[in-house]
Amino acid sequence: MNYQYPLEETWSTDEVVDIIHFFNLVEKAYESSVKREDIVKAYRIFKTIVPSKSEEKIYFAEFEKSSTYSSYHVVKKALESNGDTISM
Repeated sequence: MNYQYPLEETWSTDEVVDIIHFFNLVEKAYESSVKREDIVKAYRIFKTIVPSKSEEKIYFAEFEKSSTYSSYHVVKKALESNGDTISM
């Protein structure tokens, strides 16, 4: 892992932990598999920290640029899937 997570200085420690957890699950979806419910739950928490769709797009784009992993596609697959796990 040679990339950084998109984080804000104004976020609390708990918020930073939640954001990193979300991006870790995105990584896991690409590298192996992850429980669908874990992604959905982490994304909902992410949205409480980053409620703006435009800001979400910025953070997703920053993460994808540095990691090549698409948070958008992982979340979309998790929300549309009925399976227990997500794998990209």
